[in-house]
Amino acid sequence: MSDLRVRPVTDADLPAICDIYNHYVRSSTVTFDEVESTLAEWEGKATRIADAGIPFLVAETQGGDLLGYALGTPWSAKSAYRSTIENSIYLAPTAAGRGVGWALLAVFLDRCRDAGLRQVIAVIADRGAEASIALHRKAGFIDAGRLTEVGEKFGDRLGVHFLQKTL
Repeated sequence: MSDLRVRPVTDADLPAICDIYNHYVRSSTVTFDEVESTLAEWEGKATRIADAGIPFLVAETQGGDLLGYALGTPWSAKSAYRSTIENSIYLAPTAAGRGVGWALLAVFLDRCRDAGLRQVIAVIADRGAEASIALHRKAGFIDAGRLTEVGEKFGDRLGVHFLQKTL
């Protein structure tokens, strides 16, 4: 996508981010959340991510239409994990299949390196998220394990794939 821009998140982006995420809460198993997030929750999350020095980026058109976001959260509260994060990447439904995810993930990983992070872990649903698994593998993530039937949503038992990238 030639008119794509990736930049750090601002507070003005949070309503659109909340809408994108809640779309997946309502309609898919790519997130195991079953209750929609509030804007206040996203404001708190953005603050915690910024305070931790972890990247939180958005992709938008030159015209300012938000197409998706990528963020990291600490892998664990235990201090020995300080250079390891879990990443999340979500696209607006209209942005899927247009190269937005690839552009967003590439910049996100560069920013993680710049921040001194060493490991990025993706925890991806074992059904309905095949595009995310393919995207992460394309970016150099390796398969690091799998858990079966650890979640349940829409009456289906779901597992997760763990993918990992060393920066």
